[in-house]
Amino acid sequence: MEHKTNVMRVLNAAKINYKSYSYDAKEALSGLEVARALNQNEAQVFKTLVTVGKSRAHYVFVVPVAEELDLKKAAKACGEKSVEMVKSKELLPLTGYIHGGCSPVGMKKFFKTFIDSSAGGFKTIIFSGGKIGFQVEVSLDDLSKMIPFSLADLTLKN
Repeated sequence: MEHKTNVMRVLNAAKINYKSYSYDAKEALSGLEVARALNQNEAQVFKTLVTVGKSRAHYVFVVPVAEELDLKKAAKACGEKSVEMVKSKELLPLTGYIHGGCSPVGMKKFFKTFIDSSAGGFKTIIFSGGKIGFQVEVSLDDLSKMIPFSLADLTLKN
């Protein structure tokens, strides 16, 4: 029987089309390792990062696994003076997810969400299925039916 994560149950309940993937992992892998394990284009595989702004509000940023979130661009996107990553130990009580299994879908509560504009170049994007070892692939159109988000330039440019 196929394992269903909370993210998959939420997508099913909303009648959202998605494709699920699983890979063998006992602990969090880097996003690049996940893309390689799934034999997927690393530019199409995204990681979910949770931040806290100067105002103490929380924000979610979804960026390609091979890229790094530019905290200045992130702050500008959400209208904060600055943002910083939430500490790993704060992630589970805040979102319901652990490091390596954090998904923009199905968090304990909704946080303003931003997806890197590079996602617009793909029919679908792949992101965490809410548990280490699981990923889901969803179109941005379908994702927008689940969670409101904005596209923004969010990554460091070398």
